[in-house]
Amino acid sequence: MTPAARSTVTLEGHFARDFAELAVPWQAEQAPDPRLLVLNEPLAAELGLDPSYLRGSDGLLLLVGNLVPNGATPVAQAYAGHQFGSFAPRLGDGRALLLGEIVDAAGHLRDVHLKGSGRTPFARGGDGLAVVGPMLREYIVSEAMHAMGIPTTRSLAVIATGRSVRRESLQPGAVLTRVAGSHLRVGSFQYARTTGDVDLLRSLADHAISRHYSGAASAEHPYVALFQAVIAAQASLVAQWMLVGFVHGVMNTDNMTISGETIDYGPCAFMDAFDPAAVYSSIDEAGRYAYGNQPVMAEWNLTRLAEALLPLFHDDQEQAVALAEEFLAAFRGQYSAAWAAGMKTKLGLRNDVDDEVAAPLLVELPTLLKVGRIDHTSFFRSLGSAARGHAEPVRSMFMDPVAFDAWAQRWSALGPDAEVMDRVNPAYIPRNHLVEEALASASGGDLYPLERLLSAVTDPFNERSGLERYACAAPEDFGTYRTFCGT
Repeated sequence: MTPAARSTVTLEGHFARDFAELAVPWQAEQAPDPRLLVLNEPLAAELGLDPSYLRGSDGLLLLVGNLVPNGATPVAQAYAGHQFGSFAPRLGDGRALLLGEIVDAAGHLRDVHLKGSGRTPFARGGDGLAVVGPMLREYIVSEAMHAMGIPTTRSLAVIATGRSVRRESLQPGAVLTRVAGSHLRVGSFQYARTTGDVDLLRSLADHAISRHYSGAASAEHPYVALFQAVIAAQASLVAQWMLVGFVHGVMNTDNMTISGETIDYGPCAFMDAFDPAAVYSSIDEAGRYAYGNQPVMAEWNLTRLAEALLPLFHDDQEQAVALAEEFLAAFRGQYSAAWAAGMKTKLGLRNDVDDEVAAPLLVELPTLLKVGRIDHTSFFRSLGSAARGHAEPVRSMFMDPVAFDAWAQRWSALGPDAEVMDRVNPAYIPRNHLVEEALASASGGDLYPLERLLSAVTDPFNERSGLERYACAAPEDFGTYRTFCGT
């Protein structure tokens, strides 16, 4: 490593320095033959990084953690978590590393983080590695979410390591370089609480306030204000998931961020036919994290956060619990308001349309879609054409359109704005059959399908000639879709 290479990028080590109890200094495994698969040049520019440098040999070593800049201390972060309802007091980054923090062009501090960089002390018997397919899945879906305006961790790059990784068969290994406002999770606070060290818990909460909710610092009760801010952020986030038909797939408490960013795209998917019971994760046999359960599970996770924060709410346990219950009770109203406002916009309804008039339309629509097994994304996009007077494309989706016609007549009478609808209802999402096609091709060395898919989903509202297949529902022979966590 040359001195020039070390000075090209500067990363801070705030978390590593300030939270030794929650950070194990560690090094990424050496990548035998790193090769760039995809680089997010707009994100690189946001971070003040030179894409030509990142594409070079030193840049690739940086992106897989084999070149550590001055000032950086890569660490595996410790956290706990409820996984499918069962508490695990010690999880942590088993195959990931926080390289450090970087100040972006807007002056915000952001984490630079690796997935698939090798075993750490938290690996729990795993090999610590990742393969091309799941890492590219996170890249595709996280960047699609960002393009739709949904808070999310971002993907900077995916690098093939040149190492074969044993899964069901030998597969090409890869590392994802991820960027986030932070990697603080509900599980981070659960871990701090299990130590019994209230000063550590308080320091972590102060860090979260400083990093994400600076206004809470001047509140009469800063830690209560922090909790309220996280509730509001998660209510908004999950409402946005629901509005676009996104199924996270594994909403464990270690996969819920304090910042309100979507994190850890493992067995995630977008719904095809609308179904509240939609489950795509191969391990979610009971449907705990089904599409329709996501708001309830978010509230459950926030309850676990409240339990972790109780010592900071009040010295008296009963009063602390009472405060937690009071503010948790606000989640459902905040979520419902965010969902209803978003749905009104998806339907092109003006702000001055009375909620009592709009509410029946909002309540009845999910039942219409479920009964008709209607493609979620295509329906809302085609409904924009109906607002322009061309109702046949959306009407033809229903085998028996009588009920839809009655609903559409009342909706149309409210004067929906088609242009507003087109700005919020994507034409292109990472459709599951297209994602699988792109991942299979990329794993075999052909990146063209990946590039075409990314071109569509990173500009999702602007329909373009030549991308028609990316706006189409899955073919009938696609069958039951299952995703895997990628570990």
